[in-house]
Amino acid sequence: MLLLVDGTPGLLLVAGLGIALLLFLIIKARLQPFVALLAVSIAVGLLAGLSVTELFGTVQRSDAVSTVESGMGGTLGHIAIIIGLGTMLGSILEISGGAEVLASRLLTLFGERRAPLAMGLTGLIFGIPVFFDVGIFVLAPLVYAAAKRSGKSVVLYCLPMLAGLSMTHAFLPPHPGPVAAAGLLHVQLGWIILMGLACGIPAVLAAWAWAAWIGKRVFVEVPQDMVEAAEESRRAVLAEQRATSTGAQEKPVALGAVLGIIGTPLVLILAATFSSIGMDPSTGRSVIEFFGNPFVALTIALLLAYYLLGIRRGWSRKSLERVSTSSLKPVGNILLVVGAGGVFGAVLKASGVAQALSDTFHGVGLPVIVLSYLISLVLRVAQGSATVAIVTTAGIVAPLLAEGHHSQAFVALVIMAVSAGSIFASHVNDGGFWMVAKYFGISERDTLKTWTVLESVLSLAGFAVALVLSLFVR
Repeated sequence: MLLLVDGTPGLLLVAGLGIALLLFLIIKARLQPFVALLAVSIAVGLLAGLSVTELFGTVQRSDAVSTVESGMGGTLGHIAIIIGLGTMLGSILEISGGAEVLASRLLTLFGERRAPLAMGLTGLIFGIPVFFDVGIFVLAPLVYAAAKRSGKSVVLYCLPMLAGLSMTHAFLPPHPGPVAAAGLLHVQLGWIILMGLACGIPAVLAAWAWAAWIGKRVFVEVPQDMVEAAEESRRAVLAEQRATSTGAQEKPVALGAVLGIIGTPLVLILAATFSSIGMDPSTGRSVIEFFGNPFVALTIALLLAYYLLGIRRGWSRKSLERVSTSSLKPVGNILLVVGAGGVFGAVLKASGVAQALSDTFHGVGLPVIVLSYLISLVLRVAQGSATVAIVTTAGIVAPLLAEGHHSQAFVALVIMAVSAGSIFASHVNDGGFWMVAKYFGISERDTLKTWTVLESVLSLAGFAVALVLSLFVR
C-alpha cells in the first residue's frame, strides 16, 4: 500500500476533498453522477493509499478481487433484480389504466369536498410500484380534471398527490433509494417496509395538512397547454405501448386486482420477516421465507399483473413483452449510480477512510441516526439527487453501524433517516422541482413556496418519527 496520507487527520482530509470533488463534478462540471461517483471513488482510494492492484485487481490473476469490482458487484447483485422486477410491475399497472380506476373510485368514495384527500391516497397507493416521474405523468391529467371541476387552485389537488408519490419513492421498496440503502447496509426489505410505513405515513399526513393550508392561499389555474400536451402525449404512448389484441381495451381494470397486485409483495415480504422473528425453524417457516424473498414476491406480483391486467383483458404476450422491455430502458442510469455508490462505500472501507470517519463521528457525540440525516440532507441540498445523497451517505455511515452491533430494525430506522434527508428542500438543482413546476403550471417562486416546503415537511416529519422510534429500538 502506498501511503500518501498519515493517520486519521490525513484520511479525514481525503474524505473532505472527495466529497468536495463529488459536489464540484456534479454541480459545476455537470458530470453524470455515475461518472462522478466512480472518479471520486478512484481518487479517494489512491489518495488514501490503496494501490492500483487493490483498486482494480491484476491481469495476471483473474481470481483477484478488486475493490471496484466487489463494490459494484456486491451492491448490484442484490439491488438490480428488485429494481428491475419492480419497474416492470409499475409499467404494467401504469399502461393498463390502474391509476384511473383507483383515482375514480376514491373520488367517488370521498366526494367532491374531499377530492384532495382522494388524490393524495391515489398518489400514496399508486406510488408504491411506480417511479415518481412516471406517477406525475400518469396522474397529472386526473389532477387537472379535479381542479377544473371545482374551479379551485391546482395546487390544492397536486400537492397531496405529490406527497404520496414522494413518500413512497423515499421510504418504500421497490424504489431505488431505500432498496439501495438496504443493500449497502445489509438490511432485510421486510424491515424497510415496516419502518417505511411507520415513518412515512405520519410524514405524509403532515404533508397533506400543509398542502390543505397552502392550497387555499396560492391560486394556480389549470395549465391548459399542459392539459392538451398531456392528452396528446398520453394518446401517443398508449397507442404505441398498449398494442394489445382486439377487444383488450373494452375490458375494465378491476380495482381489487390493482390493490391485490400492489399489496401482494408487501404482504409476502412482511410475512417472511415476522416468521424469522416469531417462528422456530420448520418447514412452514421455510415456505413462508421462500415466498417472502423479495425476488420471489415481486416475481409473483409481476406474473399476477401479467395475467390479471394483461392476458385476461386480451393483451397479447408480445404486447406484455414490449411493455416490460421498454420499461427497463430508464433503469440503467439508476443502477449505475447505485453501483457506483457501492464502489464508493467499498473504497472508503478498504482505504481506512470509513474507519477514520467513524472514529471522528463518535467523538462528535451525536447519535448515528442524527448524523445520517444531516449528512444526507447536506448532500441533497448541495447537489439535488436523492439517489446520490442516499448511496453516498450509506457508504459514510456503514462503519458506524457495523461497530454498534445494532438490530435490523434500528438500521432500518437509520435508512429512513437517510431517505428523509435525501428529499429535504427540493429546489432548482433537482429535476423534480422543474417537473412539478412544468406539469402544473406553477411559477418558480410559487413552486418554492409550495413544493419545496412540502418536501421539507415530509423530510422533517419522517425523520422525527424515525428518531423517536430509535429510542425504543436498538
